[in-house]
Amino acid sequence: MEMFPALQRKCACLPAVIMAALAFAAGGCQSRGFLTPSKPQFYDRSNRTPLRYFGGVILIASNGSKPNSITPQAREEALSIFAERCAVCHGVNGDGAGPAAGSLNPKPANFRSRKWQSSMSDERIATIIVNGGTSVGLSASMASNPDLEGQPDVVAALIEHIRKFGE
Repeated sequence: MEMFPALQRKCACLPAVIMAALAFAAGGCQSRGFLTPSKPQFYDRSNRTPLRYFGGVILIASNGSKPNSITPQAREEALSIFAERCAVCHGVNGDGAGPAAGSLNPKPANFRSRKWQSSMSDERIATIIVNGGTSVGLSASMASNPDLEGQPDVVAALIEHIRKFGE
């Protein structure tokens, strides 16, 4: 016989939350990249600067420079991915009015909005692309793309494409 079943249900996940917080704190997060010992630094061979992980992909060097230039193949793949996966909700021209947008709440981001563009860092966009909206507290309707985790050049090309909508 349980005396406080509601309290037991609410506290059931407490040990997992505490363990996650302790693991994060023990990792010694660093500003902007949250590098931990479980996420070793890799080095850009061209200038020997550690590259940071964002959304499971290496996107930016710790000195602020971009990794090696985006290849034409990565740009081509990014355009294809955008047309197949992103445009359905965000629209072909990035205005957030794709064919599926009408049925979504909240509505997809309007990449043409200067306010949206200025509120989002490249790192946050990379995290959203790879891990989905829920990874940063946004809508679960923004699906993850785990297949892009090991393709930082394609993710960088997608971000480049998204940024062009704001120009």
